[in-house]
Amino acid sequence: MADPAAANCNLLGNPLHEEQLEIVRMIGEVYSLNTVIDEARCLIDLNFGEVIASHQAIVDRARSFCEVSVEQRFSTILTSAAGYPLDKTYYQTIKGMVGALGVLERGGDLIIASECSEGFGSKAFRDAQEKLVHHGSRAFLAQISEKSLADIDEWQTQKQIQPMEHGEIHLYTKGLNREEQSLTAVRCVTNLQDTLNECLKKSANPSLGVIPEGPYVIPQYKEK
Repeated sequence: MADPAAANCNLLGNPLHEEQLEIVRMIGEVYSLNTVIDEARCLIDLNFGEVIASHQAIVDRARSFCEVSVEQRFSTILTSAAGYPLDKTYYQTIKGMVGALGVLERGGDLIIASECSEGFGSKAFRDAQEKLVHHGSRAFLAQISEKSLADIDEWQTQKQIQPMEHGEIHLYTKGLNREEQSLTAVRCVTNLQDTLNECLKKSANPSLGVIPEGPYVIPQYKEK
């Protein structure tokens, strides 16, 4: 996942996607049912067919809903984990952080709201986060790169390091206790408006991007 091509919405030269295709070809004849839902979670499209071709077709259909081009990056991004049910755990919340990276200025601030009504996530994920907090991001990445096999759910911790190294993450949640907040490895805040004002005030050229449902929209910076 450290490969630059292993990015949201990219299937060309993506090592993760290519490995998945290799596995599918080893299995043999495989068919799949693919679906697309809208922002109201209603089914708007589906197809069925040979797994690779049908998946590519539905991806092409979904791009018009998921990818949004913007002509600038922002010093502050305000987003969410897309609400219930996706924001039930902190584990799922990280998806909203990663999705905004394409339009966040380096060194900027990313504010994300997530209920985390079911708490932190799996024990395996908690263990990975404890290692991140204890050793730091560089040491954590070095440790997992030495493994021949990945531990369960540690991939999400690896993905969290990307936004952490890009800017500062501010998490607004009511579902995590103090211990769990300390394991997020990000800054937990109690007031969204105050945090937003603080982030905009500290920037020399403040600008605000709002992504209402972070994991479902992938904004991409396109130069004029």
